[in-house]
Amino acid sequence: MSTTDSGPGTDPYTATERETTEGTVYTVTGGDWDTLIDSEHDDRIVINMGPQHPSTHGVLRLVLELEGETVTQGRAVIGYLHTGIEKNCEYRTWTQGVTFVTRADYLSPLFNESAFCLATEKLLETEVPRRAQLIRVLLMEINRIGSHLVALATGGMELGALTGMTSGFREREEVLHLLEHLTGLRMNHAFIRPGGLAQDLPADWAEKVTDFLKVMNTRLPDYDKLLTGQPIWRARMEGVGYLPVDGCLALGATGPILRAAGLPWDQRKTEPYSCYEEFDFEVPTATEADCFARYRLRVAEIHESLKIIEQCVTKIEPGPVMVADPKIAWPAQLSVGSDGMGTTLEHVRKIMGQSMESLIHHFKLVTEGFHVPPGQAYVPVESPRGELGAHLVSDGGTRPVRVHMRDPSFVNLQTMPAMSEGGQVADVIAAVASIDPVMGGCDR
Repeated sequence: MSTTDSGPGTDPYTATERETTEGTVYTVTGGDWDTLIDSEHDDRIVINMGPQHPSTHGVLRLVLELEGETVTQGRAVIGYLHTGIEKNCEYRTWTQGVTFVTRADYLSPLFNESAFCLATEKLLETEVPRRAQLIRVLLMEINRIGSHLVALATGGMELGALTGMTSGFREREEVLHLLEHLTGLRMNHAFIRPGGLAQDLPADWAEKVTDFLKVMNTRLPDYDKLLTGQPIWRARMEGVGYLPVDGCLALGATGPILRAAGLPWDQRKTEPYSCYEEFDFEVPTATEADCFARYRLRVAEIHESLKIIEQCVTKIEPGPVMVADPKIAWPAQLSVGSDGMGTTLEHVRKIMGQSMESLIHHFKLVTEGFHVPPGQAYVPVESPRGELGAHLVSDGGTRPVRVHMRDPSFVNLQTMPAMSEGGQVADVIAAVASIDPVMGGCDR
């Protein structure tokens, strides 16, 4: 660059100089930007977000086309967490299949187990004992609270409300402690089995559940103080991620997304299962159809779940937790060993002390599994994210021919472009957080 000419030259990039007490200072001027570049350039750019981005709510990839800060097109790319759970079930017995499906939507494992077992029981044409059905309801509602707390916590983290995150995970620990006491595991329980449950609840279950209710009823109002009435939180979410009820129906969205748009569709009310018709609870709805409405709806659903859990404490009465049919009843008759996996020595002695025929039957039931009549069945349940259905196909053998889970995360992700296009990049984060997808269920 020439600096010898101190006057303005013909070159727009010629630097002028002047002397100061600090030395020589050069001033570089340039021509007008619009005259230096092609006037017909494209202002749109495409950015890749994920699948390792901390705000994609899991192993999700978003491809966003932007015009400035405005999203003109959004696409969700899935498959990065594929586990082959459905395919693996074809090589396991019907009972072993529970240990696979429980790992699909890992934030609501007990719902996966329930849908799978209800479909299996539909093929078997068997009725589960009342105590087992009510315990399933108890466990699912406890699990629903834990899942919604994670939705609030991770949504808060992605939008910068870190106190909401720490509070949400603090309360979720209460849920996981209780589930561990009731089932033996914090997650992926495989506690709900075809025909009933793996085993009965511990003797002090009612006391532990009552203590949990006290803790949650004390802490839940804090969320209204921390988030619901917080002006920054409201401004960040109100009017963002708008999707009206006709859009929800066109895209197949269910759960909080659909109810936040005004339609009170809930499988527990519309198509009751597991004695849900006996419970007194409301289906919260909203009409704003935005991120803030979905947040408020999840908080309201936690309150309703607490009401159902409280009713379970009084409804659950002594009785069996597995069907009486000895050709199906394994493994509920097994007492779990100290390692949480095998059988207790007392039960082994009981089996060995019976007839040789009984021992052979037990061996074949454990290794080969029970036969399920040929046919196909689909049973939906209301998971924290919407309609979770299990479609099972049997050829009459001891293993399913086909297992398919209608996971709400997979279907609900279709709403992301409709919620995000026309908004800003930052609003994509809020929209995805309000969908609350779990990629384990999406990529099963």
